[in-house]
Amino acid sequence: MSSAAAIIPSGKAPAFLGVERSLTGRRWRARDAEIGIVEALRRRFGLPEIAARVLASRGVVPDEAQAFLEPTLKTHFPDPSSFKDMDEAARVIEDAIVKGRSCAVLADYDVDGGSSGAQLVRYFRARGRDLKIYVPDRMKEGYGPSDLAFERLKADGVELVITVDCGAAAEGPLNRAAELGLDVIVLDHHLMAGAPPKALAVVNPNRLDDTSGQGALTAAGVVLVTMAAVNREARRRGSPGANHLPDLIQMLDLAAIGTVCDVAPLTGFNRAIVSQGLKVLRNGKNIGMVALGESAGRKGIPTVYDFGFVLGPRINAGGRVGDASLATKLLSTEDPEEARELAATLEALNQERRAREAEMLADAETEALAEAEKRNVVIVGSHRWHPGVIGIAAGRLKDRLMKPTIVLGGVSEHEPAKGSGRSTPGVNLGGAVAAAKAAGLLINGGGHAAAAGLTVEWDKVEAVKDFLSDALKDEIAAAAGEARALSIDAAGAAASIDLGLIDALEKIGPYGQGHPEPVFALPDVRVCYSKLVKEEHVRFTLEDARGARIGGISFRAMKNPMGEALLKKEGVFHAAVRVKKNEWNGAVKAEIDLVDLAQTK
Repeated sequence: MSSAAAIIPSGKAPAFLGVERSLTGRRWRARDAEIGIVEALRRRFGLPEIAARVLASRGVVPDEAQAFLEPTLKTHFPDPSSFKDMDEAARVIEDAIVKGRSCAVLADYDVDGGSSGAQLVRYFRARGRDLKIYVPDRMKEGYGPSDLAFERLKADGVELVITVDCGAAAEGPLNRAAELGLDVIVLDHHLMAGAPPKALAVVNPNRLDDTSGQGALTAAGVVLVTMAAVNREARRRGSPGANHLPDLIQMLDLAAIGTVCDVAPLTGFNRAIVSQGLKVLRNGKNIGMVALGESAGRKGIPTVYDFGFVLGPRINAGGRVGDASLATKLLSTEDPEEARELAATLEALNQERRAREAEMLADAETEALAEAEKRNVVIVGSHRWHPGVIGIAAGRLKDRLMKPTIVLGGVSEHEPAKGSGRSTPGVNLGGAVAAAKAAGLLINGGGHAAAAGLTVEWDKVEAVKDFLSDALKDEIAAAAGEARALSIDAAGAAASIDLGLIDALEKIGPYGQGHPEPVFALPDVRVCYSKLVKEEHVRFTLEDARGARIGGISFRAMKNPMGEALLKKEGVFHAAVRVKKNEWNGAVKAEIDLVDLAQTK
């Protein structure tokens, strides 16, 4: 596969292959890679030219390449004491373990929360202690700690509560915990705008006075570092069992799945967590993950794809449309029969989630398209829409509309709306939502740059639409080109897509946020075969000008103009694709996933 383009001079670069607007509305652009760096990477590390180009285009220089290609915990693991309040958190947790205090983990109901909670449950169990699990009911309690949650835990005899993936903004509930005499430690990663809430320790790399430089960590990563700090504290004290402390390496699959599913950038420490976590996943020791993969019918060597698109959605399903504690229970169990039962339950809930999602999207699309014509931020909602699937719907609509999108759902028209939002590149939706809360428009709200959650009265929704559209208009304008751009790594013939290319690219994985999977262009191809699969996907074969053919699939193609174009089999296109291995009945071949199409003739 040839280099995508010559080095392009400064200023606005011409569209790659002349594609100003593809069938999905995107402008194609070449990823720049300095030829000298590409050559240095190729020579020093024995990489194929295309792999070296991909690395260079992502800013990896020769002196940093070894750590990038072989990320190790030894190289990237931060000093736990660099996190504000970490030493105090470790002291309190070690005290609780040694003294046998009654402890509970209060976890968020998503994958990051579930995997964070499961790490702590496994850690306490390995230290000979039980850790109770409390996950708020999404429908009845909402996100994070509440007065009710702390009151229930106090009544259950709990003395210390560790919140994970939540708590950093729970000032009122944490005040209530203090009134009840409950000790609380917060392990979180969400953005914080002010002073930390009242707790014995608030460990969050995104609190304003934290200097760890680890703001990209998920809660699962913060918990991993916290367990290392507790191990260190146990060794310092010479606590009982200090010579046989839990092996944190064996929990890296849990930290990795939280990192991937919370869409954290796969650079630095996060990259080491995921790279090493995949190795742990492949040894099959976490029986919960094994059972979940089996129930999903997944075979072969686990990959980042499995974290994000096979295991992740099923782990999430409990919090979306079922029992929110199922994820933490599944990921922490050591009982094979319980693992199979929990996996089967989550598989069924995931099927229910998909059905509700499809129904909601069908209802929401027309309204969303109309909103996109009027405002910078798209907000749609109905009290009939289940709050458990609004986040997925928001992501789907955002991808189609290329605008920050929030979807609202609720229990009834008489209860406040629950909202979940997804943002486009370069637009800090979480910050704007936090500003809307500070302005008194929301009951609650906050999140990350790329995602946000909120609670709002239905009669204030129009005001929130105006506020967010106005607050983000400059960011959206500045990032408009980024939102509709598709970066292409290289172009070549269909014959160049083979197992050798895929093997070379696998050496510079894993891919994810911050290190996206490469996208290649196949110029001037025709569709010589296409077939509708499950009413929304299209399987196809493309043929280039030299007669070489490559097969693949376009997921959810019928939701955009690509589906119709593939099925018509008319005209000539430039195709943007990702490459993958297809393993079936013992045979392995190269295939493509279609990312975009642009009509040429």
